[in-house]
Amino acid sequence: MLNAIKKFFYRTDWVLLGLCLAASIFGIVMIASASNYHGASTYVSKQIIALVIGLNLFVVLSFLDIEILAEHQTLLVIFSAVFLAMLYPFGVEGDTGNRSWMSIPGMPFMIQPAEYCKIIYIIVCARIMTIYQEHINFLPCVLRLGFVSAVFMGLIVVISKDAGVALIYVFTLIIMALAGGFSFIWFAAAGAGLAVIVPILWNSSLVREDQKNRVMVLFDESIDPLGTTVRYQASRSINAISGGGLTGQGLFQGTQIQSGNVPAQHTDFIFAAIGEELGYAGCALCIGLLVAIILRILYVGAHSQSYFYRQVCVGIAGTLMFQIIINIGMCLGVAPVIGLTLPFFSYGGSSMMSLFIAMGVISSVRMHPSPDSQQRYLRLPV
Repeated sequence: MLNAIKKFFYRTDWVLLGLCLAASIFGIVMIASASNYHGASTYVSKQIIALVIGLNLFVVLSFLDIEILAEHQTLLVIFSAVFLAMLYPFGVEGDTGNRSWMSIPGMPFMIQPAEYCKIIYIIVCARIMTIYQEHINFLPCVLRLGFVSAVFMGLIVVISKDAGVALIYVFTLIIMALAGGFSFIWFAAAGAGLAVIVPILWNSSLVREDQKNRVMVLFDESIDPLGTTVRYQASRSINAISGGGLTGQGLFQGTQIQSGNVPAQHTDFIFAAIGEELGYAGCALCIGLLVAIILRILYVGAHSQSYFYRQVCVGIAGTLMFQIIINIGMCLGVAPVIGLTLPFFSYGGSSMMSLFIAMGVISSVRMHPSPDSQQRYLRLPV
């Protein structure tokens, strides 16, 4: 037990953990302010509970050898499929028609299975790429990745109808394929396939009319010229951010935020609360912390001589990158509103716990170097 504690304190990535804690605490402060108009205590207490649980999961995952876990890829895929399928009988349908959440007895917040399954998806994809590392462009590798992706994304789209989360999986696979050494011909083939599939999906019942309008309004403002329907959330967010100026109106002092005028201002649009109350300086600090977390993840991956670990790090960094870009783009009106939260900052217990699980995986990479990179890790500077 003592040796395990020493190993954790010696090898865990304290820089990454410190950055994640700083971002999370920053987020909790902003959640308190953004939810102040209708009572912040419930949201803050639940977010703190999620953070504490997340920290414990970080420690547990740090000790787990992810490479050994990945050897059971078939079981991981089956588990994920069952977990996602549970949304059909037990999922709770939201206001937008998505069935992405389910309630678990004893948990103070609902669970979003897709949040946890995307970590498993990254591990499984990294394992498949590692198996075919020397023959990465062979058809069997592509077919296995395609099958796994179809299982995960298919269940998410069909059962939960959450296209936003499914897009995270798509982007993650693209980033991992680029880093993994896939030939350009496969990207061209995937692009050709998407050119056929996307129009079919667009005109199917899987994509609702309001979802189509959220995308089309970015190119044709006449769909909502007054910003009262599909552009309502984005227009409110832009007004709040522009009202903050350089240094903001002050915590708990934002005109729009404290009046509750920005929809989902403590969740999907928390960036608008930061902009109005802390100004462009606060936005820069928020983005700076998130960029630092991504760079640290890539740093850990770059200093591992294990192809598998590098792919896992790239996948997790890519997931965060996509979610951050889309969320901030939503708040600035340059990306469709698809219900993605801002990592570490937005309210959401399920999101917080899944983030610290992912960070625990990164910590595990550092704590379990491959045999040929072990000496290098022992010399790795903080």
